[in-house]
Amino acid sequence: MTQANNPLHGIKLETIVTQLVEKYGWEELGSRINIQCFKDNPSVKSTLKFLRKTPWARDKVEYLYLKANKLPLPPPKEDSRGSFASKARPAKGKAISTKAVSVNTSSNKTVPNKAASPQASSDKTTAGPAAPVNADIWGSSSN
Repeated sequence: MTQANNPLHGIKLETIVTQLVEKYGWEELGSRINIQCFKDNPSVKSTLKFLRKTPWARDKVEYLYLKANKLPLPPPKEDSRGSFASKARPAKGKAISTKAVSVNTSSNKTVPNKAASPQASSDKTTAGPAAPVNADIWGSSSN
C-alpha cells in the first residue's frame, strides 16, 4: 500500500501533539478542541493514551495539525453513526410549529389584484357566454 496521498504519513502522534502544544499551549488546545485531556491535568503521555483509544478525538487533533501547518486537508470522514461529520446537526429544543393560520372571512371587503390590469378584466366580461367550470374535464352539460 502506498501512502503518497497521506500528508500525515511518517509523522508520529507524539510529534503532532508536541508541536500543537508548542504552538498553542494546553489552554488554547482545550478551547479549540473540547477534550478533557487538554483541560484537566494535561500531559503528552495521558493525551496520547486517550487519542489512541478515541478515533474521533484523534481525527480532530490531526485535522488541527494539518490546518496549523497548511497541509492538504482530508475529505470528511463518515462517523460511527453513519452520517458525515460535516453535516449540520438538527437543532435541539422545541420543534417548529406548523399551525394553520386562520383567515378572517367575516369581512366582505374585496381587494383588487394589483397585478391584473383593468383592461384584462374587461376582456373577460365581453368575451361571450362563460364556459362551465372544469368544462374541459367533465364536458359541457349543453348536449
